[in-house]
Amino acid sequence: MSEKNIEKWSTLKEVQEYLGVGRETVLQWIAKRNMPAYKVGRLWKFKLSEVDDWIRSGGAADNSDSMDSD
Repeated sequence: MSEKNIEKWSTLKEVQEYLGVGRETVLQWIAKRNMPAYKVGRLWKFKLSEVDDWIRSGGAADNSDSMDSD
């Protein structure tokens, strides 16, 4: 198996930097918008290709379900 075909797992911090959003935003997207994320022990792990697909499909789109705090 070629290592070139294996996508590495990304951390929550890496996803925050990749998308330019805060930690709470990512956690809210996981909880309320089905952002693709995997719990490994206490840590969240991501595949950036899956995050990209989720964003392209409108997963992070701002709609009537506001992400504002109460």
